[in-house]
Amino acid sequence: MTVRVERTMTVPATPERVWEFITDPDKRAQPISVVTDWDIIDDTHANWSIELPIPVVNQTMTVKTEDVEQRRPEYARFIGRSKVMTVQGEHELEETADGGTKLTNRFIVDGKLPGVERFFKRNLDDEMQNLEQALRDDLEVEA
Repeated sequence: MTVRVERTMTVPATPERVWEFITDPDKRAQPISVVTDWDIIDDTHANWSIELPIPVVNQTMTVKTEDVEQRRPEYARFIGRSKVMTVQGEHELEETADGGTKLTNRFIVDGKLPGVERFFKRNLDDEMQNLEQALRDDLEVEA
């Protein structure tokens, strides 16, 4: 079973400014509740340490992430792979008439163990809200 979620938000910032947030590996990992730590390997690779609160998985796992496509400042896609799941994230940015940005986030999670999809089906919406709040907080810091 594959879990897919798509959410769109509009923020009062230029696509270039939103791009800075969404392609920053620290800012992308920090708001995700199951990410306990991360290491930036280079400009396109990072390792996320995650802990999923499901019975089958009782240890910290490493998700190796890679930025696989970037078209500044309109589109970014990354893929994360681990023994228990593959996750793909896409961020599409579009300038609005008032100079803001419409940001469409899409995430696909393919679980490889029982319970992984169920967990993300229940929680992926909250994770998207965490990401949106982190973006809004980051924009406020600069304002």
